[in-house]
Amino acid sequence: MKITVMGLGYIGLPTAITLSGAGFEVCGFDVNQKTIEQLQSGKIHIVEPGLQLAFDEAVAGGHLHFSSELAPSDVFYIAVPTPFYQDDSGAHKADLKYVESAGRMAGKLLKPENLVILESTVPPRTSEMLARVLSEESGIDMDKIHVAHCPERVIPGNMMFELKNNDRIVGARTPEAAEMAAAIYEKVLEKGVVHKTDDLTAEMCKLTENTFRDVNIAYANELSIICDKMGIDVFELIKLANCHPRVNILTPGVGVGGHCIAVDPWFIYEQFPEEAKVIHASRVRNENKPRFVAEKVIGSLAKVTDTVGVLGLSYKPDVDDMRESPSIELCQILKEKGVNFIACDPFAPYGDLNGISNVSFDEILEKADYLVITLGHTLFKDNKELIAKKPFYDCVGLMEK
Repeated sequence: MKITVMGLGYIGLPTAITLSGAGFEVCGFDVNQKTIEQLQSGKIHIVEPGLQLAFDEAVAGGHLHFSSELAPSDVFYIAVPTPFYQDDSGAHKADLKYVESAGRMAGKLLKPENLVILESTVPPRTSEMLARVLSEESGIDMDKIHVAHCPERVIPGNMMFELKNNDRIVGARTPEAAEMAAAIYEKVLEKGVVHKTDDLTAEMCKLTENTFRDVNIAYANELSIICDKMGIDVFELIKLANCHPRVNILTPGVGVGGHCIAVDPWFIYEQFPEEAKVIHASRVRNENKPRFVAEKVIGSLAKVTDTVGVLGLSYKPDVDDMRESPSIELCQILKEKGVNFIACDPFAPYGDLNGISNVSFDEILEKADYLVITLGHTLFKDNKELIAKKPFYDCVGLMEK
């Protein structure tokens, strides 16, 4: 069986490698020629523990190759981005142009016996749209096209384990597509279980999982703002509250980032704005947290000319993923307020990063008058005593004993 993975980003590349390791013949496809050339040269383009080694083994085994030319395949995996945008009224809308484009490309090559698996996180009824697009391009009746939605369930930093061990949801438009997709995942999984359902339920399941996280983080972030007004250490409060056997409050931070938790709740709210009141309030709370932090930092500076050092730019510790990062949003707010600032993130290239000066840890300690800890990178955890020599604002409880 030949499988083509369309989109070789944070999800597509690890998925292609894992499928190859399970014995499938895999072609990694991407429209970005530079990405293909880098992979063909033997170097991965994202940071993920164990990924380079797994990549080397897959390529050496002869079951994985890459191309910028899409060819016929038994299975087409679509793992392309699904960002959101704001329309003229300010409403958040899902941008499905990449999914549609991938579907039209695959549709031109599709045969009736082929399977199309959508791994991208999408709003409800996107699988139906994909089936329509595939039908338009292939000429195959829409109800006879095999489309399955199997949303990814991995976290950066632990992908290679979770791809093989997390339960997977297979939502399909036809029983045949469900069985075909389940057979693939069952060959990949070592401990996880495949759960079969319809495509609409699978779409909503992924959104539900990430929205659950967003709502709970919003509660923690709201607590941090209330505690600030009361003069209470929110991290101590949460630690004490979590001593209760049925309480598990999450840790507050500078906001919420990443392509999943910061985006997916909008996919629900877009279609159900009258019903999703809690979801909307939580999203707004988390989106506003970087501005709250910026105002606290500005109010804490000894002099308006002080240089602020932002410790962390990625959206979570020890990864290079900057998508929807609240730390970057914080930097943009500081810039808009006229604050002198520099940043340090060891997982990003040093130098200018879209208008943000990213410097080494030694340099930020030397030049910054005030530090903002936005992430618990291991580098920062290992050097807490050096950070403590400067005035600082701790967003994540890194400096807690």
